[in-house]
Amino acid sequence: MQSKTHSSDAKPQHSRHLYSLAQALGRATVLPEMASHGEKAKKHVVVYAPPAMISHLVPLVELGKLVAAHGLEVTVVLGGLTEDDAATVSWAESAATAHPAGLSFHRLPHVPLPRDVPAHDYVAQTFALARASNSDLRDFLRAASPSQASALVLDFYCGSAVDVGAELGIPTYFFYTSSISGQAGLLYYPMVHDTKTPRLRDHGVDHVQVPGNPPIQAYDLPEENADSQGYSLFLALGEQMCKSHGLIVNSFRSLEPRAADAIANGLCTPPGRRTPPLHCIGPLLKSEEASANRHECLAWLDAQPEASVVFLCFGTLGRFSVEQTRQVARGLERSGQRFLWVVRRPPGEDDMQKPADPDLDALLPCGFLARTKGKGLVVKSWAPQREVLAHAAVGGFVTHCGWNSALEAIMGGVPMLAWPMYAEQRMNKVFLVEGLQLAVAVEGYNKEMVGDEEVAAKVRWLMESDGGRELRERARAAMGRAKEALSDGGESRTSLLELVGQWKR
Repeated sequence: MQSKTHSSDAKPQHSRHLYSLAQALGRATVLPEMASHGEKAKKHVVVYAPPAMISHLVPLVELGKLVAAHGLEVTVVLGGLTEDDAATVSWAESAATAHPAGLSFHRLPHVPLPRDVPAHDYVAQTFALARASNSDLRDFLRAASPSQASALVLDFYCGSAVDVGAELGIPTYFFYTSSISGQAGLLYYPMVHDTKTPRLRDHGVDHVQVPGNPPIQAYDLPEENADSQGYSLFLALGEQMCKSHGLIVNSFRSLEPRAADAIANGLCTPPGRRTPPLHCIGPLLKSEEASANRHECLAWLDAQPEASVVFLCFGTLGRFSVEQTRQVARGLERSGQRFLWVVRRPPGEDDMQKPADPDLDALLPCGFLARTKGKGLVVKSWAPQREVLAHAAVGGFVTHCGWNSALEAIMGGVPMLAWPMYAEQRMNKVFLVEGLQLAVAVEGYNKEMVGDEEVAAKVRWLMESDGGRELRERARAAMGRAKEALSDGGESRTSLLELVGQWKR
C-alpha cells in the first residue's frame, strides 16, 4: 500500500483553528465605504461569526457570498478574538481572490479569555468570548449606520447579540449551520428541561422525543449534564432564537420534511413563545476553488473501479488514540476492501498548537502499509474531502457526522457509516441513521474502543451487501433532491431569494 503526504495541502489543527480559517477565508478586507452624499447606498447585511469554529465559518462565509452576489453589501464580523489568536496566526494575510465584490471582513478588538469559564470547556468559552464582543459589535453597527443595515445574521454561538440587534432596531436572524432536525432540537430544548437533577438519566429519562425527529438517546445529546455551563447556554439559546426575525438553516426542506413541518407548525417552541419563520437554503458548501496542484489521492482514485473505495475522514478535531487507530487499520485490512484513509496524529502535547503529521510507520500496525499496498491509500492529516466524495470511485464514507461532511456526502450520493465523536455529531448520527436512513452506525462509537471486527464487518457490509446497495440508492436519490433544491425554481434557491428580497426593501 502507498502512503502519501501532501504538505502544501495539509490542514493542521490549531487550538482555535485559525490556521484552517486562513486557508478557508483568505485575506480579510476592510469594511466597504459608505455611500457618499447623494449616492444611493446599498442595503447592508452583517454576518456575526465566531472565528474559532471553522465548521461554522465556512457556511457563514458562503452565505455571505450568495447574498453579496444578489446586490447587497455583506460584512462578516469576527468577534471573540484573543491576543493569543493574533500571536499564533493572522488569517487576514492570506490571498483574497475568491471573495466577490460586496463581501468584506471586519475584526472586532481582542477580548480577554473569560476567567469564570473552565479552560477545558471549549463550547462555554466560545459562547463567552462572543458575548464579550457584544459591546464592540454595538459600536461597529452604530458607526456603520444602523439605518443602512437591513439584517444582522448570527451564528448560534453569538446568540446573545440578538439583544444588540433589538436595541439598534436591526432585524436579526440566526443561521444554524447544521440540520433542520438539530434546529428543532435547539428550539425544543427548554421543554426537555423539567428536572433539577444533574443528569437526565438520573431522572429516569433515557431518551428525548423532539417533534419531527426520531427518539434521541440521552447519551446522544450534546450536553445532558444539567449543572454544566454548556447546558445552561443551550437552554438560553432556544429563547434567544425565538426573539429573532427568522431561522436560516443549512439544509433543504425535502431532505427533512417532518422536522421542517414541526418547526413551522410551532410544535418545537414552548407555550407563549413565537416561532420565527424558517428559511431552508442548503446545501451550502465551501465554493470549489481551481488549483494547479491536484492532490495525489485524486490521481489514485482515478485508477480505481467505480464505487469501489471506502473513504475514512473524521474532521478537523477527529483524532484517535494510537490503539484506536491500529484497530481501524486492522479492520480495514480484514475487510478486504479498497480504502482511502486520512490519518491524523493522535491527541497529545501538541493539542494547543499546529500538530505535526503522523509518523505512519510508528502509528500503524507493523507491515500494514506493505500488506495493503495497491488496495488502499493512507493520506497524512488532510485530503480534499469534497472532491473525494464527488469522485466516481468512492462508494462509501466513514464519517464523524459533522454536518458539512454529511452534506458533502449527500451532494456526492455517497452512503455513510456514522462514527460520531464530539459536539452535536451524535445527534446528527441519529438524524442520518434513523431519520434520513442515509447511514448505518458503527457499533461502540459511544464506548472506549471500536474493535477491528466491527470496523471490518461494517465496511464489508457497506461495500458488498444488499443492504449497502439499498443505502447507496437512497444516497443517490438524496443527491438528486439536493441538486434540485439548489436549481432555478428549487426550494432552497426560492427561500434564499425571498430572504434577499426582504433585505433589499
